[in-house]
Amino acid sequence: MLERRKWLGVGRIAGALVTVSSAAAFAQTAPVATPAPATAPAENTNSNATPVGDGTFLLTIFLKHDQSKTLPKINEQLKEQGFFKAFPPPGVQVVSWYVMMGIGQVVTLRVPADKLREVNRAIENTAWGGYRTEFYPTYDYKVVAEQMRAQNDK
Repeated sequence: MLERRKWLGVGRIAGALVTVSSAAAFAQTAPVATPAPATAPAENTNSNATPVGDGTFLLTIFLKHDQSKTLPKINEQLKEQGFFKAFPPPGVQVVSWYVMMGIGQVVTLRVPADKLREVNRAIENTAWGGYRTEFYPTYDYKVVAEQMRAQNDK
């Protein structure tokens, strides 16, 4: 986990942010990626990697806090709008969810292509007002970067 945080710290965002109140629930459902041993074959061993051709893609969403509101006000608005019940929609997997201090939350989802509209509508209907949002199609680059570093260290 420390390696993953260090990786995020250098700007490689492979996931999203967890609020303190939801961290326990998230920990029960989110898989944790483990780095491959140095002698492992050159394959992606990250359990969060999207298999090629499975009809899903990774989507990273920045949920930027509205800093004109206090956190309790933001959370109350999200509760009133049904955010915690609607997001993520059924059939969409949370890959990671992190708090980025001073920004808000960063969530990476594994989204079946036919569920993209549902993700968008869940955000529009329940997150707007508490958060400003940004969406980024994402892919897992960790194993490739590790291989490139290992090759360049020789």
